[in-house]
Amino acid sequence: MSFERPYEGLKVVDLSQGLAGPYCGMMMAQQGADVIKVEPAFGDWARNIGEVVGQHSAYSIVANMGKRAVSLNLKSPEAQEITYKMIADADVFIEGYRPGVAARLGFGYDKLSEMNPSLIYISISGYGQSGPMRDRPAMDPMLQAFSGFVSENTGLDGISHHTPVSYFDMATGLYASYALAGALYARRDHAKGRKMDFTLMEGAAAIQAVRLLSGYRTGPRKASTAPGGTFQTKDGYIQINIVRDREFAKFCKLLKLDDLWEQTQLHTIAGRLQQIDYLNNYVRGITINWKSQELSDLLSSEDLQNEVVQSYREFVAHPQAKEIGVFAWLEQAGSDDPWPVPNIPGLPDFTVGEVLAQSPTVGQHTRSVLQDLGFDTPEIDRLYAENIVA
Repeated sequence: MSFERPYEGLKVVDLSQGLAGPYCGMMMAQQGADVIKVEPAFGDWARNIGEVVGQHSAYSIVANMGKRAVSLNLKSPEAQEITYKMIADADVFIEGYRPGVAARLGFGYDKLSEMNPSLIYISISGYGQSGPMRDRPAMDPMLQAFSGFVSENTGLDGISHHTPVSYFDMATGLYASYALAGALYARRDHAKGRKMDFTLMEGAAAIQAVRLLSGYRTGPRKASTAPGGTFQTKDGYIQINIVRDREFAKFCKLLKLDDLWEQTQLHTIAGRLQQIDYLNNYVRGITINWKSQELSDLLSSEDLQNEVVQSYREFVAHPQAKEIGVFAWLEQAGSDDPWPVPNIPGLPDFTVGEVLAQSPTVGQHTRSVLQDLGFDTPEIDRLYAENIVA
């Protein structure tokens, strides 16, 4: 055990698919746990979301690095017994089925806790284990709509949109890994483990807490800075936020906006917010005559908050991102080109070629895990031949 790998010696059996549960398991693996990813022969369904290269999508890389992968036909009683053997000495079990499904498959908490009383059981669902929506399918876009996020995310076309960033899946996985750390710490003084339920709905609420509380009290989002927003330039867009009164004075002086400064009601934030539409339209007429970077450099010279709107490729290639090592360029099975995988804040950076920087292919470690469980070569060959494992 070390500060870098505090979970060394812990074993995790991860039956979850998608992003939230697997991301929690990946965080465990990066901190030293032996995480065994159990999936069917066709793999976790998240392997096939978006662009697929070899056996990987961006989802399966981010969610599974550092794990060992076992492929089992869980409809087979023999495959279930293999899973039970893995769980018998595990510290953590993760499932992400709809409520009741894990129990029907033979992996409910009551049964698993009987065979392993100290087990920490993590269950992640969309809307919870009870209530009228318990059986509804739930992915991140659905929770974005349900939780109020989409209603707040209004585009230039005036229409509310969901975002392609999986905020709520990732947040739920992070909340689960955070709570799991506390449970493992507390378990040192207890012989019995516990079940811990997490939902995407709760993750969506918690990660939006500041805006949610404000929105509940005051209704639809209102601007808190003026001028502020995304403004078009000659060659793209720039984000500008003028907050303090002295910043507005600098802004007018830098851009020689004397006619704007002469309007004394704009000298305070309260006055500017009353004239926000006028101000933003005025600024749009200014920024369209500038190139994004030139305007950004000018505003930055006086410490005014702004950033050029970048693409992901521009972000990855930016000197600042390179300076502090935001990304690690990692090769994954089936891909000719490395992927720019973000290093995880607070954890050691990924190292090219190391196990923790690799996401396993479907069933990549089936044979070695079975060997760890005491199966000999003829037995393992039979399990493959009978499609009990893959």
